[in-house]
Amino acid sequence: MTMRTTARLFAAAALSLGLLAGCATTGDDATSAAEQAIAEAKAANAEVAALGYEWRDTASIIKQAEQALADGDADKALALANKALAQAEDAKAQAAAESQKFLDQTSIDDSMAAGASVANDSYTVVRGDNLWNISGKSSIYGDPYQWPLIFKANRGQIKDPDLIIPGQNFDIDRNASSSEIDAAINHARTRGAWSVGDAEQSDMDFLAR
Repeated sequence: MTMRTTARLFAAAALSLGLLAGCATTGDDATSAAEQAIAEAKAANAEVAALGYEWRDTASIIKQAEQALADGDADKALALANKALAQAEDAKAQAAAESQKFLDQTSIDDSMAAGASVANDSYTVVRGDNLWNISGKSSIYGDPYQWPLIFKANRGQIKDPDLIIPGQNFDIDRNASSSEIDAAINHARTRGAWSVGDAEQSDMDFLAR
C-alpha cells in the first residue's frame, strides 16, 4: 500500500467519523430542543389551568409529545410541544382579555352607580313601574317608603299615585329636608286604604302640607 493510498484511507475514515459525529450532535440537539419545548408547554399550560382557561386538548398534545420523544422521534415531539405551547399562550391571552373586560365593565358599573346615586334628577317610567318600586331603586332613594316625595315633586302629572303611565318623566327631589323625608315615610306607612283611579283624600292632605 502506497503512502498516497494510506492517506486517502485515513481521510475517508476521518470524513466518515465526522459525518457520524455530526449526525449524533444533530440528534442530541433535536432531543434537547424537544425536551425544552415540552417543559415550556407544561409550565404554560399549568399556568392557564390555574386560571381556569386550559384548552381541552393541550394536555393530551403534551402527552403525545412526550411519547414521541420516548419513541425516539424528536422532530415529532418538538412539533407537538410547540403546538401545545402555542395553545397555552393563546389561552393565556384569552384569560388576560377576559380579565380586562371584567375590570372595564366593573369600572363602568361603578361609575354608573356613583352617578345614579348623586346625579340622577329624573326618571322615565317603564312598564311594570309604580312609585313604590321606583323610590326603592338604589339610584333613586333606596327606600320604597319615600315614594310620596316623587308624588309631591310631580303633582302636576300624577293624578293618582297608584296609577302612573310608561313614558312619564318624573323629577326626583334630591334636596328634601329630613322633616320632609320623615313626613313622606309617615304618609306611606299610614296612608290607609286606596283604589286605582281615584286620588285618596290622605294623598291630597299630604300634598297640602
